[in-house]
Amino acid sequence: MLKIKLIILSVFFISSLTFASDGMISIKSKHSVKKTSKRLVKALNEKGMTVFDTIDHKKGAKKVGKKLRPTTLVIFGNPKIGTPLMHCSQSIALDLPQKALIWKDKSGQVWYTYNDPQYLAKRHNINGCDKVLTKVSKALANFANKATN
Repeated sequence: MLKIKLIILSVFFISSLTFASDGMISIKSKHSVKKTSKRLVKALNEKGMTVFDTIDHKKGAKKVGKKLRPTTLVIFGNPKIGTPLMHCSQSIALDLPQKALIWKDKSGQVWYTYNDPQYLAKRHNINGCDKVLTKVSKALANFANKATN
């Protein structure tokens, strides 16, 4: 019984730090944008994922004389996961590799945002691939958790 109560409490706590909107899942980070990004890259490397690029949009804005709060995009993937998704619907390649956006809002809160795999499944009319989508959803949530906590 205690275990069930702890699970319910954990879900409530996590849900208060997470929101999903417009096909995106956003999670509050306990760290700076830079540290959250580094923690994500470390977690990805530990799981054998390829980190294709890390884009510092604030740095890009500065090059053109503009200001931008810290905003970093990490692009990553693995053909072991991406290929089965493309077998389900080849058009999902448009949304691959995966991306995570780590950004600071105007109140100073750092967020970790990524595409909701269930939203992408609807966007690309994926049916009958629940096992693959569940695996991707769990992996993305795990990476988000490791980066933000």
